[in-house]
Amino acid sequence: MRHTKLIRWEHKMKAMFDEIDDRLEDKYGGNYTLHPNRAQRDGTANKEMDGLFNIGADFTPGYGSRLGRGYIVRVRMSTLEHIPVDVQECIKADIEQMVREKLPIAFPGKDLRLEQDGRLLKIIGDFSLGSVIVK
Repeated sequence: MRHTKLIRWEHKMKAMFDEIDDRLEDKYGGNYTLHPNRAQRDGTANKEMDGLFNIGADFTPGYGSRLGRGYIVRVRMSTLEHIPVDVQECIKADIEQMVREKLPIAFPGKDLRLEQDGRLLKIIGDFSLGSVIVK
């Protein structure tokens, strides 16, 4: 059984990434055709299952990482089309900027930051659950 505060934390993290997903869909959603098995944007109850993007974060204990534990930012694009490297870099830069902007809003009072960990983006910092507030 998962702790209530952990569930709240995960809901806040998902809400943050859902907002980022919306902004990415607004900017890039019409540029590529969706994978044939993928629902149109807002076609499901969960943004992870529709539209061009599936963005979120997966916790890692950080073994072997210079930054230690944290949340690896995960981005998947649901298309069979080739996405040029320069577009991939623009998307990554947009995501990086949006996560940096939204972290202090989603988790006020927490010392969380986004860092490059090898080729990955990782959210690191204070993951204590003592003051997780749901609005």
